[in-house]
Amino acid sequence: METPKEMRTRIADKAAGDAEFRARLLGDPKGALERELGVAIPASLSIEIHEESGETAHLVLPPSSKLSESDLQAVAGGARPRGQEWDPRTW
Repeated sequence: METPKEMRTRIADKAAGDAEFRARLLGDPKGALERELGVAIPASLSIEIHEESGETAHLVLPPSSKLSESDLQAVAGGARPRGQEWDPRTW
Protein backbone atom coordinates (compact mmCIF):
# COMPACT_ATOMS: atom_id res chain seq x y z
CA MET A 1 0.00 0.00 0.00
CA GLU A 2 1.34 3.45 -0.91
CA THR A 3 1.87 6.12 1.68
CA PRO A 4 0.34 9.57 1.08
CA LYS A 5 3.80 10.91 0.23
CA GLU A 6 4.32 8.13 -2.32
CA MET A 7 0.92 8.90 -3.88
CA ARG A 8 1.74 12.61 -4.19
CA THR A 9 5.12 11.77 -5.73
CA ARG A 10 3.54 9.32 -8.19
CA ILE A 11 0.92 11.88 -9.26
CA ALA A 12 3.51 14.66 -9.67
CA ASP A 13 5.89 12.37 -11.58
CA LYS A 14 3.14 11.17 -13.89
CA ALA A 15 1.95 14.74 -14.51
CA ALA A 16 5.52 15.80 -15.32
CA GLY A 17 5.95 13.08 -17.92
CA ASP A 18 2.44 12.62 -19.32
CA ALA A 19 0.95 15.74 -20.93
CA GLU A 20 -2.48 14.12 -21.35
CA PHE A 21 -2.67 13.17 -17.66
CA ARG A 22 -1.46 16.65 -16.67
CA ALA A 23 -4.23 18.24 -18.74
CA ARG A 24 -6.85 15.95 -17.12
CA LEU A 25 -5.47 16.74 -13.67
CA LEU A 26 -5.65 20.49 -14.31
CA GLY A 27 -9.08 20.31 -15.96
CA ASP A 28 -10.78 17.80 -13.65
CA PRO A 29 -8.67 17.18 -10.54
CA LYS A 30 -11.22 14.93 -8.82
CA GLY A 31 -11.87 12.80 -11.85
CA ALA A 32 -8.18 12.39 -12.65
CA LEU A 33 -7.29 11.51 -9.04
CA GLU A 34 -10.22 9.15 -8.63
CA ARG A 35 -9.20 7.27 -11.76
CA GLU A 36 -5.48 7.24 -10.95
CA LEU A 37 -5.78 6.36 -7.25
CA GLY A 38 -8.88 4.18 -7.45
CA VAL A 39 -10.75 6.14 -4.77
CA ALA A 40 -14.10 7.92 -4.52
CA ILE A 41 -13.72 11.59 -3.61
CA PRO A 42 -16.76 13.12 -1.87
CA ALA A 43 -18.48 15.98 -3.70
CA SER A 44 -18.01 18.13 -0.59
CA LEU A 45 -14.21 17.99 -0.90
CA SER A 46 -12.59 20.66 -3.06
CA ILE A 47 -9.31 19.82 -4.79
CA GLU A 48 -7.12 22.49 -6.34
CA ILE A 49 -4.11 21.81 -8.52
CA HIS A 50 -1.41 24.49 -8.73
CA GLU A 51 1.43 24.68 -11.22
CA GLU A 52 4.61 26.27 -9.94
CA SER A 53 6.70 28.49 -12.17
CA GLY A 54 9.96 30.36 -11.83
CA GLU A 55 8.01 33.31 -10.46
CA THR A 56 5.49 31.50 -8.25
CA ALA A 57 5.87 28.97 -5.45
CA HIS A 58 3.09 27.41 -3.39
CA LEU A 59 3.18 26.51 0.28
CA VAL A 60 0.36 24.37 1.64
CA LEU A 61 -0.40 24.74 5.32
CA PRO A 62 -2.26 22.10 7.34
CA PRO A 63 -5.64 23.00 8.86
CA SER A 64 -5.33 25.25 11.88
CA SER A 65 -7.34 22.92 14.13
CA LYS A 66 -5.44 20.23 15.98
CA LEU A 67 -6.05 16.58 15.17
CA SER A 68 -7.44 14.27 17.84
CA GLU A 69 -5.48 11.22 18.94
CA SER A 70 -7.71 8.98 16.79
CA ASP A 71 -7.11 11.28 13.79
CA LEU A 72 -3.36 11.04 14.35
CA GLN A 73 -3.61 7.25 14.50
CA ALA A 74 -5.56 7.21 11.22
CA VAL A 75 -2.98 9.42 9.51
CA ALA A 76 -0.10 7.35 10.87
CA GLY A 77 -1.70 4.25 9.34
CA GLY A 78 -1.13 5.52 5.78
CA ALA A 79 -3.38 5.64 2.75
CA ARG A 80 -6.68 3.86 2.27
CA PRO A 81 -6.77 0.75 0.11
CA ARG A 82 -7.89 1.22 -3.51
CA GLY A 83 -11.64 1.44 -3.86
CA GLN A 84 -12.29 2.99 -0.46
CA GLU A 85 -13.67 6.49 -0.02
CA TRP A 86 -11.18 9.34 -0.15
CA ASP A 87 -10.05 10.68 3.20
CA PRO A 88 -8.27 14.05 2.84
CA ARG A 89 -6.41 13.46 6.11
CA THR A 90 -4.45 10.64 4.43
CA TRP A 91 -3.40 12.69 1.42
